[in-house]
Amino acid sequence: MHRVGSGVDVHAFAAGVPLWLGGINIPHDKGLAGHSDGDAAVHALIDALLGATSRGDIGEWFPSTDERFRGIRSTEMLRQVWTALQRDGWRLENVDITVVASEPRLSTYRYQMRQALAEALKVDMQLVALKATTTDGLGAFGRAEGVLAMAVALLRRLEDKRMHDTQMAVRIYSTLSQKDEELVPTHADGCCGSMCAA
Repeated sequence: MHRVGSGVDVHAFAAGVPLWLGGINIPHDKGLAGHSDGDAAVHALIDALLGATSRGDIGEWFPSTDERFRGIRSTEMLRQVWTALQRDGWRLENVDITVVASEPRLSTYRYQMRQALAEALKVDMQLVALKATTTDGLGAFGRAEGVLAMAVALLRRLEDKRMHDTQMAVRIYSTLSQKDEELVPTHADGCCGSMCAA
């Protein structure tokens, strides 16, 4: 069985903090405000993974009221979530992330972001897509007040294959049993060969 999940996250720019986005530190005069490092792209990805598996959302796993998570790297949060999902038999088919931001320009950082996310998930980088776009000056994001990130994740569960194999084995066994019964010769009175009374 395959499952799809989506995630969306928004963070405002703030002065005096580093900019973490897509798992990497990007040189900029402002960073993203947040209880953690504010990485909107990773947060959206975490919610997509949790959504696909019906395991809640990032706020349930890492509440902003918990001081243990203040300043935590978002890629560490991603690792913790993905490790737990893998233990439940989930495997990644692919993720697709879109970042909306007027500044900084992200085209030169896309490869590094994909690489960082793939490393956090311990998957091939080909399974991680990341795109960046702008709103052409429209709205809060056009005024460079913050960053919006959206993510979609496709997962599959390994136990489904085992269940499928088991079901196939049962069907094959049932079919063979029916054929064996059909091959047993019977007399007109319903007796089966040597089983009939003398």
